[in-house]
Amino acid sequence: MNELPSISFQKASVIRQYQEKKLADLLVYLNAHSGYYKALFAEHAIHPGGIRTIGDLVKIPPTEKEHLQLRNGDFLCVPKNKIIEYTATSGTVGSPVTIALTENDLQRLAYNEYCSFVCANGTSEDIYQLMLTLDRQFMAGMAYYSGIRKLGAGIVRVGPGVPSLQWETIDRLKPTAIVAVPSFIIKLIQYAEENGIDINRTSVKKAVCIGENIRSENLEPNILAQKITGKWNIQLFSTYASTEMQTAFTECEAGKGGHLNPELLIVELLDDNGQPVPDGQPGEVTITTLGVEGMPLLRYKTGDVCKAYTGPCSCGRHTLRLSPVIGRKKQMIKYKGTTLFAPALFEIIHRIEAIKEYIVEVYSNEIGTDEVLLYITPADSLEETQNKIKAYLQARLRVTPHIKYIDAETMQKMQFPDGVRKPVKFVDKRR
Repeated sequence: MNELPSISFQKASVIRQYQEKKLADLLVYLNAHSGYYKALFAEHAIHPGGIRTIGDLVKIPPTEKEHLQLRNGDFLCVPKNKIIEYTATSGTVGSPVTIALTENDLQRLAYNEYCSFVCANGTSEDIYQLMLTLDRQFMAGMAYYSGIRKLGAGIVRVGPGVPSLQWETIDRLKPTAIVAVPSFIIKLIQYAEENGIDINRTSVKKAVCIGENIRSENLEPNILAQKITGKWNIQLFSTYASTEMQTAFTECEAGKGGHLNPELLIVELLDDNGQPVPDGQPGEVTITTLGVEGMPLLRYKTGDVCKAYTGPCSCGRHTLRLSPVIGRKKQMIKYKGTTLFAPALFEIIHRIEAIKEYIVEVYSNEIGTDEVLLYITPADSLEETQNKIKAYLQARLRVTPHIKYIDAETMQKMQFPDGVRKPVKFVDKRR
């Protein structure tokens, strides 16, 4: 994957030409090796040679998550003895999907994450403390590990949770950077404050943030980021990725959206009718993988809604940049005349200091419309605290969701049911 290490710094026209050549190769490969896409091309009379530009992709019906769930095996393009690693999606929306990787795919994954860490000011002089799981078929953990190895930096595999162990390891091994979920960084800060640890005298100077937004829709630091940097003088880098795309978008120091690695992925943002949206407008992130051997995807709709920015970045890259996830198609809530995406609701909850942890549950009432139930672990059990929480939510949402207060132990069990590798913050029980 090293034939064009500086492609991101080329002119946009050069990047597009490069991608279109890779797209032509992909279409021929899918027609020869993918049971799913071979049938799709035949059904819609699509000839790979007729798709010459990225603009021509609209001639091909998108691939939905349901296709990947129901016909998972039909996407495999190599014999099973070529598969080295089986990974799976987290199952945040719907049942998990298996993504199988060949040796070449694993090398591509390492290259992707190498590019991401370089984008986030990573060098071989860094030591990264990984505060995440490397098991349970979690592709990202393996990707971070292999990308840091390719970078030549040091790695400390601590795993998720256990603030005391994280701080003991930081004190002992002096990592310069951490890779962690932002809400867990908040817990690290809380533990440090409770135990007399001066976080600004530690070795950690930056954090690669995974799994949660740290920027608002207009690319400004959101409340979660403000809570972190208000107390800990570290630089935060936002990321966005999914198992299916086998690629990550990572911010540079400018913090103006996650950069695409254009040698690895083609991105379209589509409206509800499957048409490309104008620049700067939100659309569903739809990806076409480049260079994937085991399970390549063509026009795969991720379900994530983002904005794209196509102007040159101050870092010198000319690649497309993505905003944080504004919402997920299947997590849109219509509650008493108000339309909400889960991330917007999370942002409101993060502003309430009296809430320590939460889960948002959505269900259908007797007439089939959405109801919202918030499970909340408050900072204390005082009635005054609960009244403040209710009043703030009503003021910001203009409607009052149902609230159920639960203790920290019950919350921990609900957020981490058996087999789950990241905290559950949204539960959809709608019919």
